[in-house]
Amino acid sequence: MLLPGQKAPDFHLVDQHKNKVSLESFRGKSLVLFFFPMAWTGTCTREMCTVQDDLSAYSKLNAAVAGVSVDTLYALKRFAEDHRLNFPLLSDFNKVAIRDYDVVHHDFSNGYKDVARRATFIIDRGGILRYAEVLPELGNFPDMKKIKSVLEEMA
Repeated sequence: MLLPGQKAPDFHLVDQHKNKVSLESFRGKSLVLFFFPMAWTGTCTREMCTVQDDLSAYSKLNAAVAGVSVDTLYALKRFAEDHRLNFPLLSDFNKVAIRDYDVVHHDFSNGYKDVARRATFIIDRGGILRYAEVLPELGNFPDMKKIKSVLEEMA
């Protein structure tokens, strides 16, 4: 399990607009990575819409946000369009980032295997993990107040 104080694993993913995105892409800002199991599921939709509703608060704290799931970039593009999400949704279709961040959920539902656990990581400007929340149940919701509190302390 990744812990605060450790160097964040780098990642090389593609967003919903086919842009190549890595940890380095966010250099100069704090980054909040929201891992979520699958687009259009109830809690995932609520989580990503909550992030969208709070984008200005993250921006004021000099933080970028990104969602990460194993959905294809095409599914993530449609998901973003359907819910008017204006932040990067990163496709980890090959399941590399969920392994590197140790957030693999092996048995999802309907026989689907190896999706992202619901987890949130805050990475500082230097690439160090400052917060890690890996939720025990996929239906649990991230502690958004705590996430903003950590970002405020870092600002």
